[in-house]
Amino acid sequence: MFEQVITHGLLTPLALIVLVVMLAISLFHILREYERGVIFFLGRFQTVKGPGLIIVVPFIQQIVKVDLRTVVMDVPSQDVISRDNVSVRVNAVIYFRVVDPQKAIINVEDYMAATSQLAQTTLRSVLGQHELDEMLANREMLNADIQAILDARSDAWGIKVSNVEIKHVDLNETMIRAIAKQAEAERVRRAKVIHASGEMEASQKLVEAASKLSEEQNAMLLRYLQTLTEIAGEKSSTILFPMPMDFLEGLFKPKGGKD
Repeated sequence: MFEQVITHGLLTPLALIVLVVMLAISLFHILREYERGVIFFLGRFQTVKGPGLIIVVPFIQQIVKVDLRTVVMDVPSQDVISRDNVSVRVNAVIYFRVVDPQKAIINVEDYMAATSQLAQTTLRSVLGQHELDEMLANREMLNADIQAILDARSDAWGIKVSNVEIKHVDLNETMIRAIAKQAEAERVRRAKVIHASGEMEASQKLVEAASKLSEEQNAMLLRYLQTLTEIAGEKSSTILFPMPMDFLEGLFKPKGGKD
């Protein structure tokens, strides 16, 4: 009986020491440079502390840690119907961070899940207002529009959306073939326009050349002789070269102007 009392007498101080040590350990918290602690006093918001060593009174105060680093979140592929009734699948990535720990903890239950869901719905709504050609050609404009909307709507949660990037716009095989045909037709159209422009410029130059040659009677004859010289260099045995009769009048006309 005496030994049991001694044993209980030794355990009680030891238990108290252990309890004090545990309380002292739970009293101090170390927050890293990118962390903040939202402090609640008896369930009510008190302040935001950190970084460094902070003191939190056990059972009276509670701490919720918040990471302030930029989060890279992948937005799952979304089925989008464009304004010209084309069905595509689009996925994106968003970059955001917490700028107000108090709002991020108090105003929303889970700011990560809320931001993800908001990004998905915003991606569908914004892209649905544009045509397929705009999705493929004007990604920078669409990224800016989505980023502005997300940043405005998530401000109440203490979230700052810094960037949005559309990664892929997936099309079905039928639409890919249709786009290829459209691109081919566009190239053919451009080729015809370029050819017509070249013919127009060539005709203008020919008119200018004809006007210049007509100023001197022998200029056209010299041009014909030059062309004949170039043809003779091709080593052809027979050369058929048309020549206007006006050029021959000067050769057969008698001197002195008599017929």
